Amino acid sequence: PPASSPLGSGSPAMPPVSPLTSPAKPPASSPMVSPAKPAAASSSPCCSPLPAAASPAKVSYEGTPFEVFARKMEAAGLGEFAIRAFKNNYDILVSGESCMTPEETLDPVDHLPTLESITGGAVDATLLQKTACVKLNGGLGTGMGLEKAKSLLKVKDGLTFLDFIALQTRHLRQKHNCNIKFSLMNSFATSDDTKAQLSKYPEFASDPDLEFLQNKVPKVDATTLLPAEWPSAPHQEWCPPGHGDLYAALAGSGVLDSLLQQGFKYLFVSNSDNLGATLDLDILTYFAQCEAPFLMEVADRTAADKKGGHLARRKSDGKLVLREAAQCPKEDEAAFQDITKHKFFNTNNLWVRLDALKEKLEASGGLIPLPMIKNSKTVDPRDKKSPKVFQLETAMGAGIENFDGARALVVPRTRFAPVKTCSDLLNLRSDAYAVTEDFRLVLAGGRTTPPTLSLDDSHYKMVDQLEAAFGVDAAPSLIDCKSLKIEGQVQLNSTGAAFRGNVHIKSIDGLYNMQSRTYNNESITVPSLE
Repeated sequence: PPASSPLGSGSPAMPPVSPLTSPAKPPASSPMVSPAKPAAASSSPCCSPLPAAASPAKVSYEGTPFEVFARKMEAAGLGEFAIRAFKNNYDILVSGESCMTPEETLDPVDHLPTLESITGGAVDATLLQKTACVKLNGGLGTGMGLEKAKSLLKVKDGLTFLDFIALQTRHLRQKHNCNIKFSLMNSFATSDDTKAQLSKYPEFASDPDLEFLQNKVPKVDATTLLPAEWPSAPHQEWCPPGHGDLYAALAGSGVLDSLLQQGFKYLFVSNSDNLGATLDLDILTYFAQCEAPFLMEVADRTAADKKGGHLARRKSDGKLVLREAAQCPKEDEAAFQDITKHKFFNTNNLWVRLDALKEKLEASGGLIPLPMIKNSKTVDPRDKKSPKVFQLETAMGAGIENFDGARALVVPRTRFAPVKTCSDLLNLRSDAYAVTEDFRLVLAGGRTTPPTLSLDDSHYKMVDQLEAAFGVDAAPSLIDCKSLKIEGQVQLNSTGAAFRGNVHIKSIDGLYNMQSRTYNNESITVPSLE
């Protein structure tokens, strides 16, 4: 699938927080607030309640343009870490400073170590006891027509993303006889459904460390640059801050200090919809031995990835940086999409030294400065006539530029299989992917890249549309497919269809009921134009 682009709490005087426990839920009108929660007795022998994180000294914004934002965020229960991170983005917005990263300021990254080159040596399994694993699980998948956590989608063999994540973690714990630390960064919108789904796995459902919540930030009125107002639906005045919020959420929730006090040193973070991203012992050993503060897993860009963000090296200081499409000036688009020049994209699998993160937060006044990404929207996304707003976001991978000595490692596509579209989902459900004994989904049949699927957005953009056409547990065979393009409305009435080579099917008038047969390098138009 193509590379993707971008996604705490507490108060200045925070009560004790049980490590990694969920903050209390906000009022219904504030759907993604994550205020701190008093500690409860922990049933985990290694996770007794610890003091909350020491928030940075509260700053007074009285009399400044940011005062109204600070008051709104404080009233919603958001803490100093979240407020400072948002203020950094707001200051960039009002300063008029360009959010662009011109091509002339960058050098391409030509050579990087690969996973293959570091594999084969001795691994240190004792590092697992010092490593925490976090899955980003705040997304609803609204772009695919979902109203619940995207991780609740059935992927393969009746199992959801969350099922696979739980089974992967259980396998690692059993294999290494180690209670590997695992938690989810949920949003308020995904928390309840996630915990309900994991209730079938007692070792996770009973874990007080299962989740912490991401923050929310105000939308900015594009005309006044004040907080957007929408009294008929106040929740529309808020938006997610992008997964760059990871750092503020870790610090503000007390999770970062809790992990450090428990003796954890390393953090592995990945998206919940990427089932190839498991806690890899070869990478962990390499990360520990090289003593880097930050490691980004990258993969080779293909034609399908040319519009996604890429890794580069900044000329001014030689640091590795991540440039997203939204940060590329229009005149540089050709260079941005040149995969022979900018060869690597961010998989969003990141490894972070927790002590280095703590030091950076303290040195930077309680925030990790990240490039701001400005998205122009309407305050009500379903009402295009509603006031125009800016949604200010950051990407967690952009944190790489904050750490001296940060590194990148080239990994194969087996560690990158996210689901951003229904085409991605159909690929995973097909036999082009197989489930390994450790419950990873990897490309099957010796493939190195997935089939290129182009499904008509008018008929297959939403999951219910895809399942009406292809079913849930009966995807067609794609293991020998190079590309599949479907235009118009088609439907498979039974199992057994297989696509090989390059196949193009176009239905001009109404629904085309496809036969359950093998389609081999065919181009079909129905009704026939001959």
